Amino acid sequence: MMTGAQLLIRALEQEGVETIFGYPGGAIMPVYDALVDSRLDHILVRHEQGAVMAADGYARTSGRVGVCMATSGPGATNLITGIANAFLDSVPLVAITGQVPTALMGTDAFQEVDIFGMTMPIVKHSFLVRRVEDIPRVVGEAFHIAAEGRPGPVLIDLPKDITNTSTSQPPLFEMKSNDLDGPDPDEVEAACRMIRAARQPVLYAGGGVGIGRAVDAFREYVRASGIPVVATLKGLGALPTRDPAFIGMLGMHGNQAANEVVQAADLLICVGARFDDRATGRLDGFAPRAKVVHLDADPAEISKLRHADAALLGDLRQSLAALPTDLSLDAWQAWCSERKQTREWRYDAPGKGIYVPHMLRQISEADPELVVSCDVGQHQMWVAQHCHFKRPEQHLTSAGLGAMGYGIPAAIGAQFADPAARVLTVSGDGSIMMNIQELATINRYQLPIKIVLVDNASLGLVRQWQQLFHGERYSEVDLSDNPDFVAVAKSFGIPGFRVEQRTEVAGAIDRLLNSEGPMLAHVCIDPMSNVWPLVPPGQTNDVMLEEQSA
Repeated sequence: MMTGAQLLIRALEQEGVETIFGYPGGAIMPVYDALVDSRLDHILVRHEQGAVMAADGYARTSGRVGVCMATSGPGATNLITGIANAFLDSVPLVAITGQVPTALMGTDAFQEVDIFGMTMPIVKHSFLVRRVEDIPRVVGEAFHIAAEGRPGPVLIDLPKDITNTSTSQPPLFEMKSNDLDGPDPDEVEAACRMIRAARQPVLYAGGGVGIGRAVDAFREYVRASGIPVVATLKGLGALPTRDPAFIGMLGMHGNQAANEVVQAADLLICVGARFDDRATGRLDGFAPRAKVVHLDADPAEISKLRHADAALLGDLRQSLAALPTDLSLDAWQAWCSERKQTREWRYDAPGKGIYVPHMLRQISEADPELVVSCDVGQHQMWVAQHCHFKRPEQHLTSAGLGAMGYGIPAAIGAQFADPAARVLTVSGDGSIMMNIQELATINRYQLPIKIVLVDNASLGLVRQWQQLFHGERYSEVDLSDNPDFVAVAKSFGIPGFRVEQRTEVAGAIDRLLNSEGPMLAHVCIDPMSNVWPLVPPGQTNDVMLEEQSA
């Protein structure tokens, strides 16, 4: 005989789960009791949002399904932001929540909320378990759904009486994997005709390249075809950012060359991207002369925002292998290369203050294998613009949701996924306060995570927009009363130091990266530092503000 809680643990072990991020409470307590006798490694975070975001970082780094757990009521609702983040960025995740006993459901019992209903728009699927015998099947289906096709989060809600109920052990459930089909031959033929006819084609890479395990296939096609490449925020690393064929990130804060190349294209080959507004700018003016070949695993994305002249639905690897490579693009390649050289980033900023783009580039060059986890704001854009990435798993960022507070929990998950990796969080003085309690998690498990805290004493990106587009009417962006972050880190058992002058940067990078254990570098910069270039709201991507024209 086994309780439902014990059966859950056995089912998780059957799925190959090794690490769970969570926080206990009343309704989930039977499961925590069963954990005592389990070989699962439970990581105690200090807030449930930290648990789900750590599971997210774990999944992105490892390529496996991330798992988090919380109790009912506030425990469950604290997971919602992280579940939405995983949904918008297509991250495979299983979130397990406790629920009040079935007899009390619907009575407004203590710590009862309808987490099933609350999360319905932001999950691939939800389960409310009503029979203990169903637990193995539910767990098997949840992991399958989370990982298949376009990945995403799945919720399992477990009433307390179900986890306490004993049953004779039912057979463990095993679900066979369904491989994605290859693309439709007629669509392949149409795509091949368009690619051979194109004179200025561009490969537009999104997060789906990494999610679809199509990185090798994508790189092989780039090498064979010679087609220039641009990437979205989540597509960075699909092709190494130092590769000669890579022009840059496109979009609102993209590289000017990348935006110019896209605007000049006569064909966009979109691979695992979704024409997000931050990438396209004003959609009706995005790549205005270009036809579109769209490769994706999710039929919902095809022609959702931009009509696809050819749609290759299914396994990206099979779709890429079906495309032609016998192309003659010398003139186009030369033009793209010239634009890339002309628009290269400059790092000779005037003054003695720290120029964050250059510091981040230096950090990236000091360790090409560095895994970088970002929070959200100006520093997030600087990382995307100026850090080099050899593969998608090196760049963890909240792209679709833009959730502040993501950086530190995601870094924790990444470090548990790959203990040998050197993991760096880049945060801002606004973002770090969202989940600063997870410094305690770093200290508890002595994780060697490095933190670059960019402090401009303001909510920098909001302040920049108020400066440029709201007549310098600054509203609630002043953070000049920030705490002493080095002292705060020290109180959590994490050493730190301040960096205030450009002459200190080289020594700071060496100290940060080569220290044993965790370390925080508190980098103080000019409150009026801005991210450039910038596509203004409502404009097409060929209209980019530069610093000198602001």
